[in-house]
Amino acid sequence: MSPDSLIIHPSNHVTLTCPITAFNVSIEYSHAFDQIVSVKGRIVIKLGGGLITNKNKAKTLDKDAINKVCEVINILKEEKYKIIIVHGAGSYGHILSKEMKISEGINHDIRDKQIKAVKQIRENMRELNNEVIDSLKKVNLNSIGFPPSIWAKNIGKEFTGDISIFEKKLDGEIPICFGDVVDRDDEKEFGILSGDDLMYRLSIEIPDVNFTIFLLGDVDGVMDKPPDNSDAKLISNWKNNDSIQTSHNSDVDVTGGMDLKLMRASEIAEKIDNVWFLNGNRPERILQLVRTGSAIGTKINP
Repeated sequence: MSPDSLIIHPSNHVTLTCPITAFNVSIEYSHAFDQIVSVKGRIVIKLGGGLITNKNKAKTLDKDAINKVCEVINILKEEKYKIIIVHGAGSYGHILSKEMKISEGINHDIRDKQIKAVKQIRENMRELNNEVIDSLKKVNLNSIGFPPSIWAKNIGKEFTGDISIFEKKLDGEIPICFGDVVDRDDEKEFGILSGDDLMYRLSIEIPDVNFTIFLLGDVDGVMDKPPDNSDAKLISNWKNNDSIQTSHNSDVDVTGGMDLKLMRASEIAEKIDNVWFLNGNRPERILQLVRTGSAIGTKINP
C-alpha cells in the first residue's frame, strides 16, 4: 500500500482510497493519530494571586477557585494538552514583602528582620504551592513544584536558571512554579522574581507552547478603566500602544501589578499567537478558547 492510500483528517477519522488490510490500517492509523495528538501542544497558565487568595488578608486562600480551575486543567489533560502552571503569591507573599521592603533588597538597618521575613515568605509560598498540588491530586493529576528560590537567581525577565526542568525532568507530572523571593548576584542580595517574568520565559523558551493564559480574579479581562468603576468596559483585543487606566494597589502589590502583566504578555505575544487574559472564576472559558479560538476575555497582541 502506498502512503497516499490512507488519509488521516484533523477530526481523526480515516479515509481509505484503496482496499488494504485491517492490520496495515491499525498500524498506520495509530502512527498518524499519535502525530495528530502531539500537535495539540502546550498551555502555560497563570493563576493570579488575586484569584487564588484574598490579597488584602494574610494567607487567606480561595480553595474553591483553585479547585474549579484544576477541574478544567484535568479536562485539558484528557484532551492531550501539556500544561505548565505558574501561580501568584497573593496574600501569602505580598503583604509581608511590602512590610519588610523585600523588593528593594537588603536594608542593613533592618537586615535581621528581612532575613527572617525572606525565610517566612519562602515557606508561605511553598505552602500555597502545596495547596495547588493538593487540588490537582483531587482530580487525579500528579504535579511537581519547582520553587524559584531553589533553581533561579536574580529578578526581572532576564533572571538566570535552568528553564529546561519544566520540560525534561518530568514523568507525566504537571510542573508548577510561582513568584518567589530569590537570591541576587549583586549587592542587594535578594529580590522578588515575579510570576509574570516566569510566564514570559516559560512561554518563549519551552517548545510547543500555543496558548499562554493569565487567569484574573473577578474580572473578565483587561478593562478600559479600573474594574471597580461602574462604567468599565472589557477590551476584547489589546495591543501594546493602547492606552488604558490600570489600578495598582501599591500598598500590597510589590511586583508591578497589571502594568507588568500587560508588558510581559505583549512581549510573549511577539512569539505566541494566543495570549489571553481570562476570568479565573469562569474557568470553562479556557475550554471554549482552546476549542474554538475565542472566548470572553482579552486577546493580547504585540
